Amino acid sequence: MKDQAKGKGSMEPQDSATELTTLIVEDDKLVRMIHQGLLKRAGVKSEAVKNGKEAIDIHCSGQSFDIIFMDKDMPIMNGIEATKKLRSMGIESMIVGVSSCNREADKQEFIEAGLNDYQVKPLNPDVLRSILDVVKASK
Repeated sequence: MKDQAKGKGSMEPQDSATELTTLIVEDDKLVRMIHQGLLKRAGVKSEAVKNGKEAIDIHCSGQSFDIIFMDKDMPIMNGIEATKKLRSMGIESMIVGVSSCNREADKQEFIEAGLNDYQVKPLNPDVLRSILDVVKASK
């Protein structure tokens, strides 16, 4: 029982979650930190980059991820361009669009770029848990 007390809240690390890897593509430092903290509490390994070009570059270097959390509006290369490029490279990771924009037209354009899911940022523990559960179920 002592080990269970280490987890905080309902996002306790789970054995299968530790197998998952995530990439956070977000230009806002605070949002990156929030998302990394949530993932760490869930026992999920994460890396973060600041724009879509860095997301492309990290995949070109040979790294791969189970889930990519992709911001929509970023400098250098936005989330729509980056998602299209990743899909054209054959990247099959789950890509979750994460944006503060909730306009239907913007959301639809982002989804059509190749997203598996779309969420308003910042993510919260319940949303994150449901995303992790979907990915774990497909493994």
